[in-house]
Amino acid sequence: MKNENKTSHSAEIYDSQIRSTIPYYDFIHDETINLVKSMVDDPAIWFDTGCGTGTLVEKASKEFPNTRFILADPSQEMLDEARMKLSSNPRIEFLGNLTSQEIGKIPQKPYVITAIQSHHYLKVDDRKKAVKNCYNLLRQDGIYVTFENTRPSTKHGVELAKNYWRNFQLSHGKDPEAVEDHLNRFDVEYFPITVEEHRSLLENIGFRVVELLWFSYMQAGFYCIK
Repeated sequence: MKNENKTSHSAEIYDSQIRSTIPYYDFIHDETINLVKSMVDDPAIWFDTGCGTGTLVEKASKEFPNTRFILADPSQEMLDEARMKLSSNPRIEFLGNLTSQEIGKIPQKPYVITAIQSHHYLKVDDRKKAVKNCYNLLRQDGIYVTFENTRPSTKHGVELAKNYWRNFQLSHGKDPEAVEDHLNRFDVEYFPITVEEHRSLLENIGFRVVELLWFSYMQAGFYCIK
């Protein structure tokens, strides 16, 4: 089974565990939806890459009743969970078990592409390929929204931010050993870059608008316009 998304949580417990791992997890989804609402009334096509168990699309489909949603994820387990969660919605379809950089043409260019907590698993070259592919798939004037784990600018900042994140996870009931295992995945199973490096990458890919949407702990969100 291919599983490029190296999340530490198995698909069946992902939704219950992720909120004690990622600060403001629900807020990330809510703000993504609020941002899109402020930019377009009812996008025809919304593509969510690295969709996980489909939580973002489950929320967004209620807010955008005429939008068609297309989903993909590197993990077949995640896709299976998403299919079960979203099976009753005829406006949702799945491209399959694919990374962002592997996705080919979509029949109609999406107005919105989201990549939420998915591309930080990629090393430099694959990250560039993934973002460039999202850019190419997007329609002109379309919106790209991404949230990722980020890297502070200094070594000291990394250690402080890890401790900050450690305290968050412990305060939300995670086992100390599980917390350390998660933090030890930094630069081993996920490869965060700084906010400045994100901006540079997105601008160099060709987006005409690149803005920081949100930043907290070791996560940041950006929105871009093609």
